[in-house]
Amino acid sequence: MVASTEITTADGVVRGQRGRRVLRWRSLPYAAPPVGDMRFRAPGPVRPWSGIREATTFRFASMQHRDGARIGPRQFQPTSEDCLTLNVTAPAQPSSTPRPVMVFIHGGGYLMGTSALRLYSGARLAVRGDVVVVTLNYRLGAFGYVDFSDFATPDRPFDSNLGLRDQVAALRWVRRNIAAFGGDPDNVTVFGESAGAHAVLSLLATPDAAGLFHRAIAQSPPADWAVTADEAGAFARRCVDALGANTDEAAHALSDASANEIRKAVERTVGTVMRERPGSFPACPVIDGDYLPQDPLAALADGSAHRVPLIIGTCRDEGALFAKFADQLPTRPDRLRAALAETDEDIRSRVFAAYPGFPEPKAAIRAGGDYTFWRPSLTAMQAHSRHAPTYAYRYDFAPRALHLAGVGATHATDLIPVFGAADSPFGRAVTAAGGRRGLLAVTRQFQDNWLEFARTGTPLPSWPAYTEARRTTLVIDHPTRLVNDPDKAARLAWRDIRVPARPAI
Repeated sequence: MVASTEITTADGVVRGQRGRRVLRWRSLPYAAPPVGDMRFRAPGPVRPWSGIREATTFRFASMQHRDGARIGPRQFQPTSEDCLTLNVTAPAQPSSTPRPVMVFIHGGGYLMGTSALRLYSGARLAVRGDVVVVTLNYRLGAFGYVDFSDFATPDRPFDSNLGLRDQVAALRWVRRNIAAFGGDPDNVTVFGESAGAHAVLSLLATPDAAGLFHRAIAQSPPADWAVTADEAGAFARRCVDALGANTDEAAHALSDASANEIRKAVERTVGTVMRERPGSFPACPVIDGDYLPQDPLAALADGSAHRVPLIIGTCRDEGALFAKFADQLPTRPDRLRAALAETDEDIRSRVFAAYPGFPEPKAAIRAGGDYTFWRPSLTAMQAHSRHAPTYAYRYDFAPRALHLAGVGATHATDLIPVFGAADSPFGRAVTAAGGRRGLLAVTRQFQDNWLEFARTGTPLPSWPAYTEARRTTLVIDHPTRLVNDPDKAARLAWRDIRVPARPAI
């Protein structure tokens, strides 16, 4: 099946390109361009075309700051509101049976990122696992994760949860079309990292996504980022103020302002809120009672989420990347204290005591990273394990170069082994001071488990399911090992935290 680069989809014929070992199709539309009257609207159907559509180059990334769409040392993908496209990578070798499909959702804090990043190509994963890999763009920031529906008028409606709706539209495209590319529409694994991992958990709680995927993998999800409708409305009003419009003018301003004017106004407002409220992140899915009926963590807990097998985990040193380069998370003692300001003092003290040396920088960075990623992920894995098979991991491996850089096994470093990028320029750079053998070993560990999970719904037999009784966690390192209830003291301290991750906006 599938030896040609010319494929007939439900909307028209596309022509990809043949590589040495894979076939690639780039920037295939999965929805109508969300421009003009479709700005801030749910994604519409693809507009069919006649003739052959060339699908050999990347088109546009979602609207974002130029640096977010960096795809090389001096390369930046152009951005546009017309960004609702996906990419397909399949082994060049024909197959007599449909292949498992792995759909990747990129991270970037719901503000930046692009599926055109070379790391995400999926070629090594596709060849090694004999799978079809799909990567996608979705609306970000102002155009995907700000709910302007309070400013809708009869003549100018606005919809909520646009980025989430885009992801569902992409999965619907996969359902309709992936068989033509050699994929099995009845065996789809959705996986993502960081905000992309939160998107995976959100899809688990989205009724409209039912039946569109059959397994899920969430790598480093900030699992409690969803905001209430009131929080989303308050944030949207601040964005409109930053755009220089009053309430009566809002619909007109949001329709007529340039994309960059709106983007800049929202990004300024995000920065202001994050400085005012450490630990908060306002540009994310909204619990609107409709498209996303409840908080994903609540849906996981009560069993109303889609009961598909789930792999979920974090990196040991999540916060180090942000402390060194981004300075966004509560990885400083003052910020963490502010994030926990509404918590009882004795509970805060237990949290700080779980990180020996706090408030020294290294302990604060670890605690802040755990607050953002590990703490809510524990809640998610415990909740889902009551209703569906769940597998927990922690990524501990870091070559010497990353230790020397002061980041260790930090956020997003697990993407290198997942996508088999040990031989990429970045993979060679991080092992220049040693650790190549270890990186190759953890690459095998990641890919063998991820691919077996995509094929069968369970990872390798050596990785038991997570249960509340044992809390067995695969610690991926060189060597990899199983640990029951790792960092138990910190887990128990975080368990008592009852304040939301996003204080009121």
